[in-house]
Formats: sequence, structure tokens, C-alpha cells
Amino acid sequence: MAAIHNPAHDVIIKPVVSEKSYANSDRGQYTFVVAGDANKVQIKQAVEQIFKVKVTNVNTLNRAGKVKRTRFGFGQRVSQKRAIVTVAEGQTIDIFGN
Repeated sequence: MAAIHNPAHDVIIKPVVSEKSYANSDRGQYTFVVAGDANKVQIKQAVEQIFKVKVTNVNTLNRAGKVKRTRFGFGQRVSQKRAIVTVAEGQTIDIFGN
């Protein structure tokens, strides 16, 4: 039996686990790495479908990959698109395993 493919998991790649995103979770804001071609509507629908919460706001940002020196000259880290998702009052997403 083949695994059921969920398109929402193509939009939301992974949660961002950092001190800043952890501090924002107290205000109901969660940060995710999302697909580069995803728009705010798709991100909202995907988060609501995966985590069963009501999303009130979505902010997106494109982070350019840093240029880093390597033994062989210069390389570049991967650029990524992030979304800061605000959920409705009183709802939470458990991405930090609390």
C-alpha cells in the first residue's frame, strides 16, 4: 500500500527552532521554513490542515543564503523562505515538544 501524499507537507517544510522563534511562541507566533513558491494563502491552509488550528495572520520573508569561505574558494548556503504564522487567541502548536 502506497503512502498517502499530503500536499500541505510540500508547502510547510520544517519549523524553525531558535531562541527568537521560541520567544514568539508565547505570543502565538510560529516560524516555519516553507516552499519558495508558496504564497500566504497556501501557507495558511497548510498550517490549518496539518496542526488543526485557526490561523489569523501570515508574514513571509525570503532569507538569502550567506556566502561562506571554504577550502576551495567561496560557497553559498541555501536561500530559504520563512513564514511567521499567528494562530488564534488561546490556540497553540507544539513544535518544541513542551
